[in-house]
Amino acid sequence: MPEGDTVWRAAHHLHEALAGRVLTATEFRVPRYATTDLAGEVLHEVVPRGKHLLMRTDAWTIHSHLKMEGSWHLYRPATLRRGGRGLRRPAHTVRAIVSTDEWVAVGFSLGIVEVLRREDEDSVVGHLGPDVLDPDFDRDVALANLAHDPEVPIFVALHDQRNLAGFGNEFVNEMLFLSAVDPHTPVGVADLGRIVDRGVKLIRLNRDRIERSFTGSLRAGELHWVFGRTDRPCLRCGTTIREDALGRVATQQRRVYWCPNCQGAPRD
Repeated sequence: MPEGDTVWRAAHHLHEALAGRVLTATEFRVPRYATTDLAGEVLHEVVPRGKHLLMRTDAWTIHSHLKMEGSWHLYRPATLRRGGRGLRRPAHTVRAIVSTDEWVAVGFSLGIVEVLRREDEDSVVGHLGPDVLDPDFDRDVALANLAHDPEVPIFVALHDQRNLAGFGNEFVNEMLFLSAVDPHTPVGVADLGRIVDRGVKLIRLNRDRIERSFTGSLRAGELHWVFGRTDRPCLRCGTTIREDALGRVATQQRRVYWCPNCQGAPRD
């Protein structure tokens, strides 16, 4: 499940391979940008912004969002000259191809892919709160954003990318368990600083890992405290893990997991 750490890692690898190189070809398999060609442009940098990924030239930004199933893979040009054999995902799921002399970046199943003028970046990422993986993460702004609506459940507030960008469902569930906070707790009575600090530490510890772990163990079945562990015993106290759906409206609801003992009283 792509979250901020996945996007950070993708941007890091793409930047190492592509930054400073001339684009030899681009291909965007979405109707609006099907004829767009950035060949000849120098790709200066690839940066993450929450769950968004931005590839920047002097004038243009290639903006993508992985959503639930997207990914970027790097290949040597010769791999694709052999008819595309060797692709690690089905060819029909390719949404974008960005080529240089040494590397070809292929975006599969991207939820969003578009080409924007650099000056228009704010139209797609300007609404985002502070990025939790930004070295200059503005903790004070993030806490102020979260506190803006004190009646909202903390689980919902942490998902809202307008408050702070980068946390997804896996991280929110796990950071609330590690903070001993019931996910239904209103923002106004939660210790926001402690929760955010815990989450930032957690996502930065997982940033360089291919497989996330929230418990410190890499054994199968022991990666998570609560996420995806419905009706199983809590690894800490043995209480049965509960599951529900929580969000402002049905279309924004996410699966919430919690231990009634470690995180508060049971809910009926």
